[in-house]
Amino acid sequence: MAGKSKSARKKKGIETQRQPQMKIVAVDACIACPTRCSRGIQYIEKMRQPGAIGYGVPCILTLK
Repeated sequence: MAGKSKSARKKKGIETQRQPQMKIVAVDACIACPTRCSRGIQYIEKMRQPGAIGYGVPCILTLK
């Protein structure tokens, strides 16, 4: 440990921490959601257009 600096040990600790992840939800989950967020409302409006193709949106309520 004589060759490693304090900042090198600190950086290793940060890399091992997990970042929070959100689930990707489809429009039916947004419609059924009791607490709609602005992103979900915009997605619902987009999907109401004829011929719209949706891939889902990240849901802030499913943050792990």
